[in-house]
Amino acid sequence: MSTKLANPAPLGLMGFGMTTILLNIHNAGYFPIDSMILAMGIFYGGIGQVIVGMMCFMRGDTFGTTAFTSYGLFWLTLVGIILMPNMGIAASPAHFMGWYLTLWGTFTAFMFVGSLRYPRAKQVVFGSLTILFFLLAARDFTDNALLGTIAGFEGIFCGASAIYFAMAQVLNAEYGRTILPVGELTQSNTQVQPQTAEAEKVTLHSVKA
Repeated sequence: MSTKLANPAPLGLMGFGMTTILLNIHNAGYFPIDSMILAMGIFYGGIGQVIVGMMCFMRGDTFGTTAFTSYGLFWLTLVGIILMPNMGIAASPAHFMGWYLTLWGTFTAFMFVGSLRYPRAKQVVFGSLTILFFLLAARDFTDNALLGTIAGFEGIFCGASAIYFAMAQVLNAEYGRTILPVGELTQSNTQVQPQTAEAEKVTLHSVKA
């Protein structure tokens, strides 16, 4: 018997998208860091995405496992970076946050290259996130408030693109047709193709054994 597994990606994208929008409304200068952002970073953007990453692992989805688990842990580490100095545990040297964001930007740039095999909507999420990380890194290296404001608005767009992609997957699956277009490339480049190919390899290996 085979069990059909649900697509966990919309859940992870919603956790990422909503938390990203809230943080970047702050970056755009509209309100300070507060418990709302931190709670979203811990639970929905953080723990939620880690759980989704484990769901992707069970589906044989290497890209999803790497992306959702990593960005879930990003939110958890970011909350730790914000809270630990206030708890008297540790403090980061000046401008060191720029290196943290640069590393995440580099990681995301590689993930963007991987996303080129997937629908355009997914490419937009990873492309805009790459830009966001490097804008925030530049802000912290230069102490340029304008860069922070620009990053805030760009981050709101990034989060909104993730929410759109999440809801497109949910609605398109529920109705069995395209309600919200995601910019499919070709049939061979759809999101389930890498998983199917991997499953075929496992089956072939089992037969040979």
